[in-house]
Amino acid sequence: MKRSHPITTLFVDVGGVLLTDGWDHRARRRAATAFKLEWAEMEARHRLTFETYEDGKLTLEEYLDLVVFHRRRPFTRAKFRRFMFEQTQPFPRMIELVTRLKVEHALKVVVVSNEARELNTYRVRKFKLGAFVDVFVSSCSVQMRKPDPDIFRLALEMAQVNTRHVAYIENTPMFVQVASALGIRSILHSNYRSTCAELDSLGLSLSPSPGKPSS
Repeated sequence: MKRSHPITTLFVDVGGVLLTDGWDHRARRRAATAFKLEWAEMEARHRLTFETYEDGKLTLEEYLDLVVFHRRRPFTRAKFRRFMFEQTQPFPRMIELVTRLKVEHALKVVVVSNEARELNTYRVRKFKLGAFVDVFVSSCSVQMRKPDPDIFRLALEMAQVNTRHVAYIENTPMFVQVASALGIRSILHSNYRSTCAELDSLGLSLSPSPGKPSS
């Protein structure tokens, strides 16, 4: 039975869905430990700057000037930057899932994410997200961040799609709430299996992989 409003476009978050978060509190805590930084001070300075940083209004160097290198350090900027980038790890099954969904259902894939510019560039290139993503709506480029509803409206406009034809995979409950209020069918991602079940309910099932059972 055909659905009256089939899904043609998949919106997807990056951090927590396709990749680990780029620079979350766990990564910052690891950095504070590795570089012997005073955690409370570093975190307080981060909180004062991170929205501006993710909006693309601060470069990585400017962010580091304010959060880490406001005083002399016994390590280099290059070493600290390298540590930041190395915190990202992929979720291979989710990347494979989105890639296969795109092919099997002829979907347009749109990333909607809060990402700082240099980390965003590194993550897209390192994990070859451009191989299956058609449009990137990243906070650093559009200078608005989730939970601002306007970032979703912009994504709809850039994708040239109506909300009733969109499914959205996101791991933050508040962002799911905001997107759902706009009429976007949204999935709160917690694990691969539950997200597959939610996608299946929207008509986005996958054919069995060769050599694997269909269950």
